[in-house]
Amino acid sequence: MGSQTLQILRQGVWAALSGGWYYDPHQATFVNALHLYLWLFLLGLPFTLYMALPSSMIIVAVYCPVVAAVFIVLKMVNYRLHRALDAGEIVDRSAEFTGQRAKAEQGNCSTRRKDSNGPSDPGGGIEMSEFIREATPPVGCSSRNSYAGLDPSNQIGSGSSRLGTAATIKGDTDTAKTSDDISLSLGQSSSLCKEGSEEQGKFSSTLYETGGCDMSLVNFEPAARRASNICDTDSHVSSSTSVRFYPHDMLSLPQIRLNRLLTIDTDLLEQQDIDLSPDLAATYGPTEEAAQKVKHYYRFWILPQLWIGINFDRLTLLALFDRNREILENILAVVLAILVAFLGSILLIQGFFRDIWVFQFCLVIASCQYSLLKSVQPDSSSPRHGHNRIIAYSRPVYFCLCCGLIWLLDYGSRNLTTSKFKLYGVTFTNPLVLLSARDLVIVFTLCFPIVFFIGLLPQVNTFVMYLCEQLDIHIFGGNATTSLLAALYSFLCSIVAVALLYGLCYGALRDSWDGQHIPVLFSVFCGLLVAVSYHLSRQSSDPSVLFSLMQSKIFPKTDEKNPEDPLSEVRDPLPEKLSNSVSERLQSDLVVCIVIGVLYFAIHVSTVFTALQPALKYVLYALVGVVGLVTHYVLPQVRKQLPWHCLSRPLLQTAEHKQYEVRNAATMMWFEKLHVWLLFVEKNIIYPLIVLNELSSSAETIASPKKLDTELGALMITIAGLKLLRSSFSSPTYQYITVIFTVLFFKFDYEAFSETMLLDLFFMSILFSKLWELLYKLQFVYTYVAPWQITWGSAFHAFAQPFAVPHSAMLFVQAVVSAFFSTPLNPFLGSAIFITSYVRPVKFWERDYNTKRVDHSNTRLASQLDRNPGSDDNNLNSIFYEHLTRSLQHSLCGDLLLGRWGNYSTGDCFILASDYLNALVHLIEIGNGLVTFQLRGLEFRGTYCQQREVEAITEGVEEDEGFCCCEPGHVPHVLSFNAAFGQRWLAWEVVVTKYILEGYSITDNSAASMLQVFDLRRVLTTYYVKGIIYYVTTSSKLEEWLANETMQEGLRLCADRNYVDVDPTFNPNIDEDYDHRLAGISRESFCVIYLNWIEYCSSRRAKPLDVDKDSSLVTLCYGLCVLGRRALGTASHHMSSNLESFLYGLHALFKGDFRISSVRDEWIFADMELLRKVVVPGIRMSIKLHQDHFTSPDEYEDPTVLYEAIVSHEKNLVIAHEGDPAWRSAVLANSPSLLALRHVMDDGTNEYKIIMLNRRYLSFRVIKVNKECVRGLWAGQQQELVFLRNRNPERGSIQNAKQALRNMINSSCDQPIGYPIFVSPLTTSYSDSHDQLKEILGGPISLGNIWNFIVSTWHRLRKGCGAGCNSGGNIEDSDTGGGTSCPGNNATTASDPHNNVSQGSTEHPGQGTGSGLHPPTTSYPPTLGTSHSAHSVQASLVRQSPARASMASQSSYCYSSRHSSLRMSTTGFVPCRRSSTSQISLRNLPSSIQSRLSMVNQMEAVGSGGVGCVQHGLPSSSSSSQSIPACKHHTLVAFLGTEGGQSGATEAQPGNTSSPANISHARKGEVIYRVQIVDLSQILEGINLSKRKELQWPDEGIRLKAGRNSWKDWSPQEGMEGHVVHRWVPCSRDPSTRSHIDKTVLLVQIDDKYVTIIETGVLELGAEV
Repeated sequence: MGSQTLQILRQGVWAALSGGWYYDPHQATFVNALHLYLWLFLLGLPFTLYMALPSSMIIVAVYCPVVAAVFIVLKMVNYRLHRALDAGEIVDRSAEFTGQRAKAEQGNCSTRRKDSNGPSDPGGGIEMSEFIREATPPVGCSSRNSYAGLDPSNQIGSGSSRLGTAATIKGDTDTAKTSDDISLSLGQSSSLCKEGSEEQGKFSSTLYETGGCDMSLVNFEPAARRASNICDTDSHVSSSTSVRFYPHDMLSLPQIRLNRLLTIDTDLLEQQDIDLSPDLAATYGPTEEAAQKVKHYYRFWILPQLWIGINFDRLTLLALFDRNREILENILAVVLAILVAFLGSILLIQGFFRDIWVFQFCLVIASCQYSLLKSVQPDSSSPRHGHNRIIAYSRPVYFCLCCGLIWLLDYGSRNLTTSKFKLYGVTFTNPLVLLSARDLVIVFTLCFPIVFFIGLLPQVNTFVMYLCEQLDIHIFGGNATTSLLAALYSFLCSIVAVALLYGLCYGALRDSWDGQHIPVLFSVFCGLLVAVSYHLSRQSSDPSVLFSLMQSKIFPKTDEKNPEDPLSEVRDPLPEKLSNSVSERLQSDLVVCIVIGVLYFAIHVSTVFTALQPALKYVLYALVGVVGLVTHYVLPQVRKQLPWHCLSRPLLQTAEHKQYEVRNAATMMWFEKLHVWLLFVEKNIIYPLIVLNELSSSAETIASPKKLDTELGALMITIAGLKLLRSSFSSPTYQYITVIFTVLFFKFDYEAFSETMLLDLFFMSILFSKLWELLYKLQFVYTYVAPWQITWGSAFHAFAQPFAVPHSAMLFVQAVVSAFFSTPLNPFLGSAIFITSYVRPVKFWERDYNTKRVDHSNTRLASQLDRNPGSDDNNLNSIFYEHLTRSLQHSLCGDLLLGRWGNYSTGDCFILASDYLNALVHLIEIGNGLVTFQLRGLEFRGTYCQQREVEAITEGVEEDEGFCCCEPGHVPHVLSFNAAFGQRWLAWEVVVTKYILEGYSITDNSAASMLQVFDLRRVLTTYYVKGIIYYVTTSSKLEEWLANETMQEGLRLCADRNYVDVDPTFNPNIDEDYDHRLAGISRESFCVIYLNWIEYCSSRRAKPLDVDKDSSLVTLCYGLCVLGRRALGTASHHMSSNLESFLYGLHALFKGDFRISSVRDEWIFADMELLRKVVVPGIRMSIKLHQDHFTSPDEYEDPTVLYEAIVSHEKNLVIAHEGDPAWRSAVLANSPSLLALRHVMDDGTNEYKIIMLNRRYLSFRVIKVNKECVRGLWAGQQQELVFLRNRNPERGSIQNAKQALRNMINSSCDQPIGYPIFVSPLTTSYSDSHDQLKEILGGPISLGNIWNFIVSTWHRLRKGCGAGCNSGGNIEDSDTGGGTSCPGNNATTASDPHNNVSQGSTEHPGQGTGSGLHPPTTSYPPTLGTSHSAHSVQASLVRQSPARASMASQSSYCYSSRHSSLRMSTTGFVPCRRSSTSQISLRNLPSSIQSRLSMVNQMEAVGSGGVGCVQHGLPSSSSSSQSIPACKHHTLVAFLGTEGGQSGATEAQPGNTSSPANISHARKGEVIYRVQIVDLSQILEGINLSKRKELQWPDEGIRLKAGRNSWKDWSPQEGMEGHVVHRWVPCSRDPSTRSHIDKTVLLVQIDDKYVTIIETGVLELGAEV
């Protein structure tokens, strides 16, 4: 602890004060001395010149060239030295070398050191992280550049030899890498020296060739890895190979020259983020003197024939100076150093500093210049661990800005013009104001050491982004930005918009104004101002999507997919979705902006803003107050979980509030629609009218000479109008408070201070944004330090708590300052002491960090097969948060506009909490119809502290009955006193408890328990074999495989009928076809078990193949099945009887690791598609079938059921390894179900789980967290871990604090500061993708959508008119639709003596005759004993019954009447018309009528061909007024529960499977009715997958298509129309038409999709015309 404190004081505190210089005891004396003298030189030079020379430009003329020369020389030498280390030559020889050539070499290199051994080079060797193969071979691979050595007899040998079992050095084409550390010992004797100890080694008699150079006498031995802190950096140095070269004594041989071979690779040791000094160098302490030392140096070529020796290596050079990689970086550093010298000397000679402040200013100059040579690492404002290249430029850049500002303010105070700029009584052009500002900047500049030590100024790029963002938000009304490029782009767009509008405003102000006349040009300006503001508010600050869209339109790219690439099908749909959203918004803006511009121009030019004054403005003020109060205060409060922190439940509850498990999407409530419309009216009508009203009334006053004059007035009018309109369009949440307060303050309280209402609103909007921020900061501070709920995480917290009390006033000042500059106020080390951090943008994190999932696409194949990277739970579970991000991208913006998350603003933070998902959502950019957010997912199994905080946000407070120290209870639905008091002292609040979002539910089953016994493993193996047979028979390449001669030759032995494979991997306990007599798997035993399955699979092909025991198909299946099981045995290490080994092999095959170990299986290499498309899917499908076996053990014994199950699983289920990129692609594509076999190796566990994901609607609790609490805790963690280097995993600042959720917030920081398992990229959600919001406001208004709307409206009108037209006749014609639309058999109908054909009906056009076109129907005899009166009552009842409940069906039950005078067409079919009356119930009928209706006889079939007749037992009647349409007979019978004629049903023959062709043929004679979906809750989306088979489907193909498993991304919506193709009614005698519930179920076809829906969920539209 003491050494760490000294290190922090030395490298942090002192280095920050001095600009980077400090004494490093781990470095050599030369390095420390050079640093000291250089820093003293930079400090003393300006001070000496100022003291010795007169204050004139002579000081500048001397000082600047000297600094320039010093920096040019140092930077050039440093750059050249690094280049020499990259590409130069290393000269290496023994210290005891006494030959003549050695003496000559020493003469040439007299300047080199005697000993290069140091802390960075222990043992006299060069440590290398890893060999990297160069693009070109080493220079000079000849005899002089090769290793020479002796064989055991001390004879010089050359040639090549094998290296033993330790390692292998390959040629130039390979990378010399090993998985363990290797020591390469170069020697010429058997005495090897290493750190003073001698070890015996063996030498080979030949040379090894490495990298194109001969190498001999190499001994490989383990070496210890470096114990460095590189692992703590952001970019880790690979430690997979750590190589040390140890030279040893040699006999007199030619000088060894190595070129590039021993050069340390720059990409490994000089990564941008690697901290090589001082932490890295600190681990290399002085080592003991070796028995024999080595002198080595690098040749530094000055001229082509002149070089000098450099005696230190790269680590020493990096400890000396920072490296500038590019030439431009060196030029920038030199320019900044010269600029610092120039500006500093200018201020010195102008006399801004006196006495001791001269020395202080020279100290600031020296620190700024020295940081360009050796910067502070890490700096207090550095956002990352390790070396930060950008932070080195911070001090000189800020110094130049402050010096320039000092000079400009001084110049302005001495050269003021006569014009004055005065606002609110303050004259900003007063010389005293400018001089005061100049002095303030001077003091700030002199405090640079303290400022940079505390970390009040960020690095340069962060400051530029912050400055552009703040100016864009507060001056131009823009939004937060997501990157430096986005900030510059957004700021530039605002500047361009102001420049374009400024010309119109200036021209309008130059025209004549009077009380009742406003120039038309100003009206044009107002219209364009609203349109431009609307467009800018709808555009994202990130231009990358827009640029990619433009590039795709201008330079379209053709996607060239490589069919051999397994990743070619993996495609992320998000970029295309974002591009389409941006394109739709641009097209919509093209139309809407024109409409808005013209509309508001017309409103403004109509003089409504002059004629209706002053009443209009007060009406608008009152309107915005009422609407804003209701929209942003009342509605959010009554919808909140704890309204006003007093009530225990929301007053306005959603439909899902009391549901235990949500199965559907969130239902839209009336108050959500009200919120959307109020918000729409407020930001699109009320606020623009207010701004235009103020523009009209204030423009002339602002542009008057008494105020700002025309030029400056036009600019202020343009900026103020743009800012107010953009902010109201983007985020109108708190605008009403600003407007009301401004009106009250400047109209009633201090009217004399008003600078016109337009400017008042402009400045008050800026002030209110800062006041809101101050309020949040104070709430955070008071909540965090409240003594009754303080949680001390360490002893320091207990010490700091009482000491923070006397500094409360200072804390308030810090809060005000931090609110003004929008900086976080962070608790120091998590304690009650708060300090101000440096300024940050809303995005907060300066790095674009996001989680990169480890899978097979970004790992090496060897690591996938051996170590299985990414198998930890955190990496595998991160996909759930990634899918959650995609779900939020789709619906977040719409849900926010619907008010489901309450009030929100820029920078707000929310926590989504579910059963196992806990994610922090950070809202960054909020625009008009768009939200950019970032999601940070926490661990599923969090720490103890995290679990305590999760309990705090999920537990209810309704049960609390406390009042102070007693428990008297509370009023129902009202919180107790203690609960209400506690809720007010939290930095978070529960907004909603049932937020519905689409996600995945995860179920995991232990694979060990499912495969524990041999019988279960036998079932799995059987399904494995059947899966292989299925995939090989259904493959399109089967004929090609059967004709392949190579395969035929490889399977020649298997073709023998008596062939048996006796591989020992086969087990009689596991293999069902094991032949005990032959002790193996014979072809005969295989055919006994699986030939029936092969025959069935072959019969399902379009072209069935010949299948018998001797066929080539059986041979291929036999060979593949034997190969697959042998591969399973090989992967299981031939220990299938052992459960662990079996699971290991099963997992290896599941992820695709097939090891072909037998010569008999090498025929598979003729086409590897057999493995990828047959065997791998077979093993994966077997796991799913094995799971199904537990629910229905005997179900899959039927080949038909098994085949259809596999087909269904192929369509509806994605089975893949979680490391496969296809797994991630399937999750992001919203696949309904996924299955995987997971091998978990985490925290000492080693288990296998079968993971099943099912897409469903998840319920989340939404918790809103104080955004200043989040920013403060994040800033505190960054400072503590990066600058103060606190690596204690149990530090006090991450202990749980329920009142602030400290652990959850700190855990969500970017790694390695926090430890989230997933951090999403910045994602933008658009309101156009929210379906429910589009139902309220409509979709994007583009030219194409307008045309589509016109066309669809015209088609709907034609359809409605066609369906509603009557053919004349009497009222019965009208009731029955005026005609018929059912085709019939005219001949059969005419031949029936009981048919009475209505003359008023017409024959359906387009229908021919012939009995082959009509399905067999059933006619029924009349019911006996039914009176005429009963018939009349029934007829009247049926006439009033709804057609909707009976007509929305596939069969419209067309028939003719035998014994009644029912009016029929010539075809005998009468359709029903729609009726809007409600359905009748038998319970509401009189008992007499019920008894008469119960006398309906049983119906029987008559007639064997042609068209039958249907009658429902109603007596005949001669009265035409009592004639009832046939379909209404069936309606009544359906209500009575009696079977009506099922004319559309076809008798199913046992053993036969109906086909779609048959179904279509059976329905050609029926009336097809269209229906419209009106209730989505009545859809049975999963009925087709039910294993209980409640419904008998007309065709198996239709069943597979009639559910969500086949719909994929499509889903039925309200208003969709389709025709009914089948109908199931309750209690039907025919199983094919029998409903499984007490309601009629319809099968509706919508385009190519089928929807199963209860009849009450549709609206019948009539027969198709």
